[in-house]
Amino acid sequence: MKKLLLDDFTHYKFLSNFQFSPSATNGAFLCHSVNLEENRYDTSIFTYNLNKDKVSQLVFIGEEDLFLWKNSTTILYSSYQDEKVSRGKKRKENFTPIYEVSTEDKKERKVFELPIQANEIKLLNDNTLLVRGLYDPNIKENQHLDLSKQEDKAYEIVDEIPFWSNGKGFTNKKRNRLYIYNIKEDKLKPITDEFTNVNSFEFNKDKSKMVLISNSYIDKEYTSTDLQIYDFDQQRLVKISPMDKFKYIYANFLGDKIIFLGSDMKSYGINENPHFFLVDYEGYIIEQIAEDFNFSTQNSIGSDCRYGKNSTMKVYDNYLYFVTTEGDSSFVNRINIDGKIEKLSFKKGSIDSLDVFRDKVYFIGLRSLRLQEVYSLSDKNEYQITHFNDWVMEEKTLSIPEKLTFKTKEEVLIEGWVMKPIDFRPGKKYPAILNIHGGPKTAYGEIFFHEMQYWANENYLVFFCNPRGSDGRGNVFADIRGRYGRIDYEDIMDFTDLVLEKYPFIDTDRLGVTGGSYGGFMTNWIIGHSSRFKAAVSQRSISNWISKFNTTDIGYYFVNDQLGATPWDNFEKLWEHSPLKYADRVCTPTLFIHSEEDYRCWLPEGIQMFTALKYHGVDARLCIFREENHELSRSGKPKNRIKRLEEITSWFNKHLK
Repeated sequence: MKKLLLDDFTHYKFLSNFQFSPSATNGAFLCHSVNLEENRYDTSIFTYNLNKDKVSQLVFIGEEDLFLWKNSTTILYSSYQDEKVSRGKKRKENFTPIYEVSTEDKKERKVFELPIQANEIKLLNDNTLLVRGLYDPNIKENQHLDLSKQEDKAYEIVDEIPFWSNGKGFTNKKRNRLYIYNIKEDKLKPITDEFTNVNSFEFNKDKSKMVLISNSYIDKEYTSTDLQIYDFDQQRLVKISPMDKFKYIYANFLGDKIIFLGSDMKSYGINENPHFFLVDYEGYIIEQIAEDFNFSTQNSIGSDCRYGKNSTMKVYDNYLYFVTTEGDSSFVNRINIDGKIEKLSFKKGSIDSLDVFRDKVYFIGLRSLRLQEVYSLSDKNEYQITHFNDWVMEEKTLSIPEKLTFKTKEEVLIEGWVMKPIDFRPGKKYPAILNIHGGPKTAYGEIFFHEMQYWANENYLVFFCNPRGSDGRGNVFADIRGRYGRIDYEDIMDFTDLVLEKYPFIDTDRLGVTGGSYGGFMTNWIIGHSSRFKAAVSQRSISNWISKFNTTDIGYYFVNDQLGATPWDNFEKLWEHSPLKYADRVCTPTLFIHSEEDYRCWLPEGIQMFTALKYHGVDARLCIFREENHELSRSGKPKNRIKRLEEITSWFNKHLK
């Protein structure tokens, strides 16, 4: 067995978006690979023949991720491989080339070109597509404009919030609009107006109607959304929104009704777990089902070994299949129109993508310390279909997480894990790294995490936990509104005490702490309230809730919701919970890592804390990544991900070894 190396992630395969063909004789999914030479991720479509139990590569599509089944043997997909478009200009092109490929002879051909940047397409009939694409008021509809030939503007004008978005850049007046595209006539007709973002859309069985979740705004985007119905025969869009000031997160047709999920955000704010409801097509009669349900309907289990888009909800026959996060794992469930919920999967791990045919679920997931693979699930039994990443477990030394739990003074159970150094020898002292997850409403589990496995291979003990605020334990457990840096800090520090007690071979003079996003906030908070850590790495962090409120893409509603204050009604509350307030107490050498285009936790958050530490004479370093955003550690450019992990590890080596 060989040690896991820092850059081994560049050889992993990342899988996404499993889809059945209409006849369900074939499945298809995307396989993403690191192209280190070009510093990007390359994508291929793979198929799975259910009758032959055979996986094969169908077509290489470059950097794109848009595909769907046209029929049982043909796939439509987007690709710029044959276009005369430089890689750096792709995102500025106002068109989407669509190709098709046959699963029988693997022949590819270009079939049409959408005159818009499409991010989702669905087939209405042989000649008609539903397209969700980027609407820009500066570009006329149906105008094929090659923006790469235009000079970049030397200025930006904004007049709404948010005016930028993490991973998307400046978004002022831009919307994800829904269109009908006539293939023969090459005509794009808008269904929604120029002020409306379409979050999702689904057909009924005969494709006569469509349900949309949308968000329409001028000047300021709100957290509530709308439910709309589109009638294709009447070409009429009607807002039904049976619940006012409600956050609809999913809707689809189930039987003769619409099933939707969401919350009014009154009890637990924007992070409140959704509830299930049924409504008739007119929106007059509404019924809540599965009223005792208290889990999130998403996969919140963290890993740095995923890439691509995924769907974890599917209506099939008389059921809605969905994923829940429960404790340290995510699971497949289904609910019928009577509100009966059945749990279908029971193994620990992560469910990243799913599709359903004849009561058999196919999913992409992480199991134990295995990286992503495709699995089938039937009668509680799982069968591994692909073996892209088996080599990691077969060839590399990995540390198995050991579970460690305790109860708080309020008798709340806190779950955590410890990963021993790979070369552990009794009687020897080892440095340790505390890793804190983001969110805060996400969760750690017992699945593969590359950076932590790498540190264990570098002879660090790594420990991590799910403090209050994490997902998987219901609304009450996840609700830390107004208490950031209080009960969560207590849980993390109490867990640290427990780890040091149970693992006496840890050198208490060589403790490190790191985390990103919320974990970056908590790292900043810890170093201002404790001197026990001898080195810290704060990533994509929050240091000042006042600047977070006024500069980031979600700050103006997230901060008020989570802290219960604005800079005008309770300035002191925001400052009280800001790590920057306590920066004059810090004595811990700290590395700050931020991305220049991270508009979720913008660069000034790191700059403020870095400047404060330097001002007070503390050893500090700031590493800024250009052309990266909040997702650097998960989907950043491969060379930047290598550099990031090198910076973190070198910092810990310098101060802990």
